[in-house]
Amino acid sequence: MKTLFKNIQSLLLVEEEPTRWVAGPDMRTLPHLNDAWLLVEGDKIDSFGGMDTAPNAADEVIDCTGKVVMPAWCDSHTHLVYAGSREGEFVDKINGLSYEEIAKRGGGILNSAQRLRDTPEDELYEQSARRMGEIITMGTGAVEIKSGYGLTTESELKMLRVARRLQKEFPLAVKTTFLGAHAFPAEYRENREAYVDLVVNEMVPAVAEEKLADYIDVFCDRGFFTPQQTECILAAGAEYGLAPKIHANELDFSGGIQAGVKYAARSVDHLECTGDAEIDALLSSETMSTLLPSTAFFLGMEYPPARKMIDAGLPVALASDYNPGSSPSGRMPFILSLACIKMKMLPEEAIQAATLNGAYAMGLEATHGSICPGKQANLIVTKNVNSYSFLPYAFGANWIESTYVNGARFYHDLD
Repeated sequence: MKTLFKNIQSLLLVEEEPTRWVAGPDMRTLPHLNDAWLLVEGDKIDSFGGMDTAPNAADEVIDCTGKVVMPAWCDSHTHLVYAGSREGEFVDKINGLSYEEIAKRGGGILNSAQRLRDTPEDELYEQSARRMGEIITMGTGAVEIKSGYGLTTESELKMLRVARRLQKEFPLAVKTTFLGAHAFPAEYRENREAYVDLVVNEMVPAVAEEKLADYIDVFCDRGFFTPQQTECILAAGAEYGLAPKIHANELDFSGGIQAGVKYAARSVDHLECTGDAEIDALLSSETMSTLLPSTAFFLGMEYPPARKMIDAGLPVALASDYNPGSSPSGRMPFILSLACIKMKMLPEEAIQAATLNGAYAMGLEATHGSICPGKQANLIVTKNVNSYSFLPYAFGANWIESTYVNGARFYHDLD
């Protein structure tokens, strides 16, 4: 089946050949066509061009007068599989408790871990499936889902089984990441090396045996896993073919970025604490810097220095960090707005960070993240807007008319 989108006001992030990412000053230039058409055949992008060269026939024709058509979001950092919610801790934060203080009282990740252990797998799937449907309607066409709220072998496996089930039941691309090293369970607080041994010698082999993860991740930061523990866990994952990613430098200059570069991590994520040494390390690497501004927004933290990183020549990606404790939303349009308002990214930079660079952070740059012949037809069609700069400007508006995944319009009918 051929679908022709015609009279497109602006067709964003067009390219004839796929590129892996866009970096530094090049992020200021958003390749686009005005008064354009886009032809989709089956689940793939076929071709595009100006309306003066539009094809004469298609099985379905969609008039996009006054609308923007762009690649769907590639949300490369979420914890979408979790049980329940943590609005009680939300109130604790309002009352002045810090993220670390809440964690010391048994809240935070440990709170979610207990809820997850108590939740049957089918119920966990149903909760997660509702979230998955919601993020697609908000424009997400590819997503990474991390474990890390189990902190026991069986509960970590349960999370990843649910993520794999979502991968089978929903049309969007899903990458899964094993994050057993998300926190230290209460019973290991006085013997942290024993928990590292559990992750390395029991969890990693079990995850690999069931083929449940594409990546392995570690929360390398103050109060969590040290760079040495991080390297030990990443090395164990590498033995089983799990590519590295790292939660790094959210709370302090932890050495997590350097550890990620050393192990050729596909991405290092958070990066609120990033200075010249960290930028220099990243500039000599193939590692994507992934920024999660809604976490800083929700926790009242300093935002990552996006402007400094881009001006230094780095590529950056944007992701939602969808999770119950520090970013309880997968709304990528709001991430776009935060990037522009709070991190002084230009609309052109933010759009590319949330699409093509996010695709690279998941290893999907060859198939997702841009309007390119042969790539998956994962698209956002907006309502009538004045320009693409309206998208981050209108931070509270629902400007998405429809999301297309693999060439088909997605209808959210889970509620």
